[in-house]
Amino acid sequence: MRAVVTGCAGFIGSHVCERLVADGWHVRGIDAFTTYYDVAEKEDNVVGLRAEPRFTLVVGDLATVPLRPLLADADVVVHLAAQPGVRASFGAGFSRYDRDNVFATQRLLEAALETRVRRVVLASSSSVYGDAPSYPCPEDAPLRPRSPYAVTKRAGEDLADVYRGLGVEAVALRYFTVYGPRQRPDMAVRRLCEATIGGPPFELFGAARHRRDFTHVADAVDATVRAMTAPDPGPALNVGGGQEASMAEVIALLGDLAGAPVTVRVGPSQRGDVTRTGADTTAARRRLGWAPHVELADGLRSELEWVRHRAEVRPGPVAVLGRAS
Repeated sequence: MRAVVTGCAGFIGSHVCERLVADGWHVRGIDAFTTYYDVAEKEDNVVGLRAEPRFTLVVGDLATVPLRPLLADADVVVHLAAQPGVRASFGAGFSRYDRDNVFATQRLLEAALETRVRRVVLASSSSVYGDAPSYPCPEDAPLRPRSPYAVTKRAGEDLADVYRGLGVEAVALRYFTVYGPRQRPDMAVRRLCEATIGGPPFELFGAARHRRDFTHVADAVDATVRAMTAPDPGPALNVGGGQEASMAEVIALLGDLAGAPVTVRVGPSQRGDVTRTGADTTAARRRLGWAPHVELADGLRSELEWVRHRAEVRPGPVAVLGRAS
């Protein structure tokens, strides 16, 4: 079996590629190595993959690269490439989100249709729900994005619906707060872990009581791989870890794991933030035969250990969020 994985050098993408190669797939990974954060981190993510004979890396921008030759022999496409981040999607920065998250997705789906790819699994986000009317939130809850980023993820799902009507089997996975080793440097759990090893104080935007459904990357990868071959995954599925916790609870738990309290600096809520996320994963359990297995404490420990190891291998200042270009 042959798969194309976009965003292969990213957080989730690199883990998906490793899982597929280990399972015997031939994988063509595509990544633009954008500068939203340190490109060296993305290069580190694919070091092991470069040595795998069943993995091929293509450096290219989905908005411009010819896609038909890259998809021509693929059975499945996993579309994880996107411009991430809620806060940077406001203002003039939105043009990049429109290009990378909407236009590039349309090009990919068009190429999948033309090359008769059997299935496309694409990354959506819990952010499409905004503040849901009830929790846990099922897939048929109203979609009320609160940020331009979330609007682009909803647009990706709408495009998938269009091409599904033309014959492309497309399923959108709505990931809920994925964390774990290789997490982006701008994400909360990564910043918390770095704060415990001498990095800057953790800046908490908004109230410590805000709650998130935390999903370990291993569970997100397992759902993604199952969605590639499930007989009937449906059009959209929630992928949540069932580990809902407040930021205050996560801060305390990481402090216990690190053996020292986390230094926190509280700032105001940011545009686009929601107060709570919580996934009803009944459909994913039924359609994929999937269930999350990583407990929150174990998952946080895995990321903390990775952050510590990375600091030992790459001594110096911890990574900070770069400016998208």
